[in-house]
Amino acid sequence: MKAPSAQHLLAIETATAWQSVALLQDERVLALAEQDAEGSHARSLMGAIDRVLREAGLSLKGLQGLALSIGPGSFTGLRVGLATMLGFRAVLGTPIAPVPTLEAMAWNLRGVQGLLVPVLKSRHNEVYWAAYEWLPGPVLHRLIAEQVGPPSSVAQALQGAGAGTLFGDGWKAYGQEIRQAIESIGRKVREVALEQQRPSAVSVALAARLRVESGQVAGANVVPLYVQRTEAEVKFDEQQGRSALERRRQRVASKMTQGRRRVRREGADPRARK
Repeated sequence: MKAPSAQHLLAIETATAWQSVALLQDERVLALAEQDAEGSHARSLMGAIDRVLREAGLSLKGLQGLALSIGPGSFTGLRVGLATMLGFRAVLGTPIAPVPTLEAMAWNLRGVQGLLVPVLKSRHNEVYWAAYEWLPGPVLHRLIAEQVGPPSSVAQALQGAGAGTLFGDGWKAYGQEIRQAIESIGRKVREVALEQQRPSAVSVALAARLRVESGQVAGANVVPLYVQRTEAEVKFDEQQGRSALERRRQRVASKMTQGRRRVRREGADPRARK
């Protein structure tokens, strides 16, 4: 029986100030280039890609897939990363596998038991977060989809858990506030080593590998996963003196009230149901 051919995958991580570029053959890392690139992804990304390709002795034509962190994260960084990969695909036809940034971060802790809560800094003293757990296989299961809100909102992830592993630059920046919110509901926090805190292109590649193999790749209309309110919404909140969390609560309450009124109206008037 003929052995399956090796899969070479180029992955990039530009969702934060920490830029990471990796080239993998299946699960083996052939080359890795990482640096602090805050505000300079547009200038430094192509050079990093060129370095890892030369170190691995490969060209873009020799790749079977492209992977990137698709967000949430820095608007500029995400756009630079996606535009770069779309350019490669346009020329070479190589498939792109986008991976949510927080999901890729959970791959930093591959196989770690219990609740995993990656946390990234957002704008205006808010954070992005989500919750995952590893199942046998190993298979990464998402428990809570990507959220954005004040640091204290992260405590929601631990409502039904005894403890959780928190990590990422949002945890490092707002750890005290997050910890206080979690301890106020009687839960505990586990931490990880510093080198596991940063988003990594290696983790992006590992998460994307099965997507490429199964054909779960980006279509023509792929866009970054921003999970973010617009600047206009933020300014409106500031002007109205309401927090983003309170505004979302009010929207939900308003929709529920409208729904109840509609049900009562339809129940009182049979013609409304026709």
